Amino acid sequence: MQDPPDPAAGAGTQTRHDLHGEYPRAATVEDFCHNLAAVQARIDAACQRAGRDPGQVRLLPVSKTVDPARIRLAHAAGCTMLGENKVQEAFAKWEAMADLADLRWSLIGHLQTNKARYVARFAHEFQALDSLRVAEALDRRLQAEGRSLDVFVQVNTSGEASKYGLAPEAVAGFLRGLPAFASLKVRGLMTLALFSPDPTRVRECFIALRNLRDGLRQDTPAGMDLDGLSMGMSGDYEIAVEEGATVVRVGQAIFGARALPDSHYWPAGATGPT
Repeated sequence: MQDPPDPAAGAGTQTRHDLHGEYPRAATVEDFCHNLAAVQARIDAACQRAGRDPGQVRLLPVSKTVDPARIRLAHAAGCTMLGENKVQEAFAKWEAMADLADLRWSLIGHLQTNKARYVARFAHEFQALDSLRVAEALDRRLQAEGRSLDVFVQVNTSGEASKYGLAPEAVAGFLRGLPAFASLKVRGLMTLALFSPDPTRVRECFIALRNLRDGLRQDTPAGMDLDGLSMGMSGDYEIAVEEGATVVRVGQAIFGARALPDSHYWPAGATGPT
């Protein structure tokens, strides 16, 4: 179990949403090494402010829209697990880079039941579980593949109708239904914070997820691990770390700005960039 963050830590930490579109494109192994080191340094500093061990935080680089050639450069710089939003895009990359035996994939976007067969074949982790129908479809496909899958339960902590994820009050009941699916290994909770320049409102989303997790622990079904908190993206991961994140999902601060607008990747109004 991780140490609790210092509630007074990072009170002045700001979001970085104003940098959206300004991250330089990483085009060499050296670029990726530089960007990864810069993000890790900010994670370390946020941990120091909160009195946390940096070893408690996993950086998940998000490679959505990045072509296989640049992903190979990122891999050479040390990225051995990557996050992707779209199932078929991720599956195609997995096939194209099957020669990189240590490269693993985390699906962090919404999943429809008819795409479960793809996830069951290649993914190491799924961070957006919010439906028992999807859980059943994944479990059936995983059993056929002889595999298991680490999962995070997605929670809508901002209350925005445009976002996927369970309402906080529905999570306890949802967790009680998951032991029926033996191939799914629950590792924690995930959320997308409000996309706002106001750090206080962003921080509230992360605090809500941590408090929910802490309140659920005593009634968690046997064998279920809720220690993980996946929260924070390029614009707000430092605040997330201050509030207890164990996984931060960072794309543009590592790979560079994307050419297409956020609406191409997310439901209208759902969130900002990773």
